[in-house]
Amino acid sequence: MTDAMTARRSPALGALFVLTGAFLFGFNGSMTKVVMQAGITPEQLTLFRVLGTAVIAGTVLAITDRAQLRLTWRDAGRFAALGIAGLAMVQWLYAVAIKHLPVGVALLFEYMAVVIVAIVARVVFKEKVHPRLWWAIGAVLVGLAIVAEVWDSTLSGVGVAAGLAAACAYAFYFISGERSVADRPPMAVAFWASAFATAFWLMFSQWWRIAPGTFAENVSFGGSLDAIHAPMWVPLVGMVALGAFAPFTLIFMSLRHISATASGILATSEVLFAFIVAWLWLGETLAPLPLVGAAVVLVGIVMAQTARERAVSPDSDDAFALAVPPEAP
Repeated sequence: MTDAMTARRSPALGALFVLTGAFLFGFNGSMTKVVMQAGITPEQLTLFRVLGTAVIAGTVLAITDRAQLRLTWRDAGRFAALGIAGLAMVQWLYAVAIKHLPVGVALLFEYMAVVIVAIVARVVFKEKVHPRLWWAIGAVLVGLAIVAEVWDSTLSGVGVAAGLAAACAYAFYFISGERSVADRPPMAVAFWASAFATAFWLMFSQWWRIAPGTFAENVSFGGSLDAIHAPMWVPLVGMVALGAFAPFTLIFMSLRHISATASGILATSEVLFAFIVAWLWLGETLAPLPLVGAAVVLVGIVMAQTARERAVSPDSDDAFALAVPPEAP
């Protein structure tokens, strides 16, 4: 890293980028519920999100780096796996989870991906991990048991299953994305993963069943914003632009100023923001004991986030994948 680049680094600015991105991701969960309550299915919602991301990322590449729009057959295979088994599935399963669970609870289950990644790194890839990983796993499991109140659970079984499946898909996306950015810029990875995810959901989302006038119909923002109405396309565009591409870009921008691990730890604040926004907007609350469980889960996630001990060059901006998934849902 040059002296000029070092001089431009601002940890405070990097932290601000991450926290802003985490807030937008957390806010997006409540916005997603509004769109689904207006009649859009989780599958169709996922199509719009990945299509929007592909269009925005593709436009950026067309302007800045057209060479990344070329693809070999080998790259096509791995990006297809990343886009379909990873991105397409994690976004769909997350949408299903928040349809049946409070937004913050769904995110807690999905963030188990961080723990899964650390375990896979240790067991499959034989990476060194800090002993605190095992304490982190224990904290996450105990915390989730408290959140779900397994002794007298009232949580939707479908929602819990979707959240856990989303964690597995997210972990795959995390690991596959980590290797993809080794030889491709993150923006190219985002574009190709989103493009294959879009192709998948174009076939299976039944988008053709959406009534032509649906996007022009006025919908209520629900909850404390019930008096606010807007055409369906307004929250939909907001969900794609502010709930996907903008926070995704902010995470990358943060890595010019802070380490990947620090960015990853700050990014877990998404869960807290999701709880707060859902409480203020949708009136979703948790009893005191589940809130304690949520705090325990967050502690475990942060511990797991720092458990991997891979050596990374501080000059590498693409090292974000060691701590931050290429795109949070």
